[in-house]
Amino acid sequence: MTHASIRTTQGRGRLYDTILDTVGDTPAIRINNLAPEGVRLYVKAEFFNPGASVKDRLALNIIEAAERAGTLKPGQTVVEATSGNTGIGLAMVCAQKGYPLVVTMADSFSVERRRLMRILGAKVVLTPRAQKGTGMYMKAVELARTHGWFLARQFETSANADIHEATTAREIINDFAGDRLDYVVTGYGTGGTVAGLARVLRQERPETKIILSEPANAALIASGVAQGRGPDGAPVGSHPAFEPHPIQGWTPDFIPLVLQEVLDSGGYHSLVPVKGTDGIAWARQLAAREGILTGISGGSSFAIAMQIAEQAPKGSVILAMLPDTGERYLSTPLFEGIPEDMDDEERALSNSTPGYQMAAG
Repeated sequence: MTHASIRTTQGRGRLYDTILDTVGDTPAIRINNLAPEGVRLYVKAEFFNPGASVKDRLALNIIEAAERAGTLKPGQTVVEATSGNTGIGLAMVCAQKGYPLVVTMADSFSVERRRLMRILGAKVVLTPRAQKGTGMYMKAVELARTHGWFLARQFETSANADIHEATTAREIINDFAGDRLDYVVTGYGTGGTVAGLARVLRQERPETKIILSEPANAALIASGVAQGRGPDGAPVGSHPAFEPHPIQGWTPDFIPLVLQEVLDSGGYHSLVPVKGTDGIAWARQLAAREGILTGISGGSSFAIAMQIAEQAPKGSVILAMLPDTGERYLSTPLFEGIPEDMDDEERALSNSTPGYQMAAG
């Protein structure tokens, strides 16, 4: 009998000055057990970022772009509206750089997100869920104006798409150099990821089709209804096509200005709706069959990637974006029905040997 050699590692060949230097360079990982025969399916695992989500990239660049421009002063408080991941990324960046941070967030988002931001030193101001994303956005604007704080403006700032153009897209180009890449699948929150990818892939890999997805019950783009905007590009009012959906981090109740660039330039090949229940189901499949723990947003991107994989020509190569980790969803429907205590099968296993058994409760 022969055995494969033991895996070895050699370190990264460098020392890091701060946690912020570890943002980016996330891996593209092949899907082996779930992918249909004849296609190669990969996921870009953004939970390898230090704050465990793709939003670490824009959080870092928003702060550093403001530092370069002189619009963020030393010690000035930063404020932003977020469903959680941008806030966690900003909390990490602000903690390291010494900026106070205040986050506004609708109370419908998972409690673990609030706690993560708070342990990183941020203050979290909750807004009523009935006021949706617009409510938390306007609260951040009010706080910035009243107190003279720096408003991060993730939904409008050019620093958002710029960092995905400079890092996320370049990583994909380099990882698939000399190889096929037929489809890239992503959803949108701010629109920064798809905008940055479109800028690069349309120029350097024009054969690659960018597939954009949005919740089936909150199909803002598919509705064809334009978003009302103020003179600074900020949204005016909630979009009429919005309904609450379980894909946290995707599709606020307005079309962000950052995403508008993609809509105006035709920066995607097709738009495919996804049900939140499908996103949850495929996130669970990724965990149980591939050992890849992603959130509902990642499960939703993967759901569309699987649809494409089933219909794509043999030999096709598909990449799905996984924005964050499943651990950010412990209190959400993703973990519904996942018990804390032993089930009957686990209890039977415990009882199959005489020792070290839990007493009946």
